[in-house]
Amino acid sequence: MFNFAYDKRTLYILLGILVIFSLASMTRVEMISTLLTLPGVIIAISFHEFAHAYAAYKLGDDTPKMQGRLNLNPLSHIDPVGIVMLIFVHIGWGKPVEINPRNFDRKYSMDKGEAIVSVAGPLMNFVLAILFTIIYCAIFKFAPATFILSQTGDILLLVISATIAVNVGLGVFNLIPLPPLDGSKIFRNILPYNAKAWIDRNEKWFYIIFLLIWITGLAGTIISPIIDAITNGILWLVGNIFRIF
Repeated sequence: MFNFAYDKRTLYILLGILVIFSLASMTRVEMISTLLTLPGVIIAISFHEFAHAYAAYKLGDDTPKMQGRLNLNPLSHIDPVGIVMLIFVHIGWGKPVEINPRNFDRKYSMDKGEAIVSVAGPLMNFVLAILFTIIYCAIFKFAPATFILSQTGDILLLVISATIAVNVGLGVFNLIPLPPLDGSKIFRNILPYNAKAWIDRNEKWFYIIFLLIWITGLAGTIISPIIDAITNGILWLVGNIFRIF
């Protein structure tokens, strides 16, 4: 019989081994880079999942509230497997927010409501990327040169830069229209009935496609130029507002 507790414990042990092996094989620079990325990962996942929960709650579904997801406490949203994968494999996830579309306000169809909830997560990541870019540019504009050139200033700017990159990456990745990503729910719920029925009948194949592009690294190849373009575009826009370029 399937023993979830046992299997979960085994999985965590394997993840621990993965972390130890990854850290042991890292150079000093790679290890420091990983540590500087960790705050951005925690922020990105926590706000992403909170956005899903908050959107569902505002649409009339109190399921996330009953499950304690209407907060920004990372412990409510971080999935140990997902965060390890995001840090070391660069593709990860948080604890999925459970919703019940039947609870949505009657002025929203279940499909429309689910699409709104799905888009809330990636949208939050893009908003965070813009906010941290503003902070980044504000430091460059107003902080003394002695602080910017100091070790503290350098570390702070690296953490903020990593936070921007992680949020843009998580936002773009989740918009891929393949299950189990948010993009699949957004895309599916704007399609005509026959198209949705076809997707539902063939959902397992979309999961297989997703696994293939993930395992082969094709996902990164496809979305990396998009991530770079969005990151550079946000930096260019905010930088021009602060007139630092």
